[in-house]
Amino acid sequence: MSADGQGSSHWFDDEAGPVVRPYAMTRGRTSHAAQHRLDLIAVVVTEPDVDDPEADPTLSPEHVDIVELCRDTPQSVAELAAELDLPIGVVRVLVGDLVDEDYVHVTRPVPPAELPDESILRDVINGLRAL
Repeated sequence: MSADGQGSSHWFDDEAGPVVRPYAMTRGRTSHAAQHRLDLIAVVVTEPDVDDPEADPTLSPEHVDIVELCRDTPQSVAELAAELDLPIGVVRVLVGDLVDEDYVHVTRPVPPAELPDESILRDVINGLRAL
């Protein structure tokens, strides 16, 4: 018992933060081989044929949460980090694990430099109207 008469279970509450440290979630890893593709705006999508990730004993609860969050709506790495309240580095490692196990895939938005110029699109529209 503590000095206030309460048991030690009252040491942790919602404000105490996570009991499991981030490095424990990643088994001490700070990067992943696929990390070069996992910037903040990379979009994570659950593979369509994935069943119940909870049935896989090799996945942590955080892995399962990522698969479930991306099942209905693709999520960016930044959105996942915010939703799970985890550091970006941890999310990158966890997503990399899921990519390796074919639970999710990562897509990258088209860089603005590769988008067609607005004047070209206007010319195409005007050309179609002229037909």
